[in-house]
Amino acid sequence: MKYEWKKADKELYLPKNKPVLVTVPAFNFFMMEGKGDPSSESFSEQVGLLYSLAYSVKMMPKKGITPEGYYEFSVFPLEGIWDLVEEAKVKETLDKDDFKYTIMIRQPDFVTERLAQDVLAGVKEKKPHPFLDRVRFGQLEEGLCLQMLHIGPYDEEFKSFSLMEDYCRKHNFRRKTKIHREIYLSDPRRTQPDKLKTVLRFKVENSLSSD
Repeated sequence: MKYEWKKADKELYLPKNKPVLVTVPAFNFFMMEGKGDPSSESFSEQVGLLYSLAYSVKMMPKKGITPEGYYEFSVFPLEGIWDLVEEAKVKETLDKDDFKYTIMIRQPDFVTERLAQDVLAGVKEKKPHPFLDRVRFGQLEEGLCLQMLHIGPYDEEFKSFSLMEDYCRKHNFRRKTKIHREIYLSDPRRTQPDKLKTVLRFKVENSLSSD
């Protein structure tokens, strides 16, 4: 049976457009760190490389390679962890060139460190690119988080974050860090800005028990 993240992990990837608590377990990712404006050509190249790796894993059996534990799956969506470079945190205005990020695509459980390195080596040989040396494979676990679906332009995400911050105040939760996570359910190249769907998420803790 094919693993469909939209069905198997619905609560993690398809929340409603209102804040909701969720516990996020550890998952494996191909990821790449960088900084700068996400509308740049460089950023697009990095995204393309991550998808090349993800589809290389998916298509392995068609190339005569079936890893131990392999199962059919839908490629997971692109995700991003967003922060600001240190010097930008004291500025009054936001400059997208000051963004600091880790973009990533989750991998199925059967992908081990060794398999990931084999996939990386194969992509480097077939389609070499200097950015591939910045890709790493690793595990991330978020734990207790607050998330919601944002519908609309990326530049209007502050409206949804305001709702999430308000939820925290009303329900005795505290945001643990200004760093946040985004999961991209829409392709911005094919979707009107007002139709874009993005999951917004940040880590929280109970403000009463943590005092």
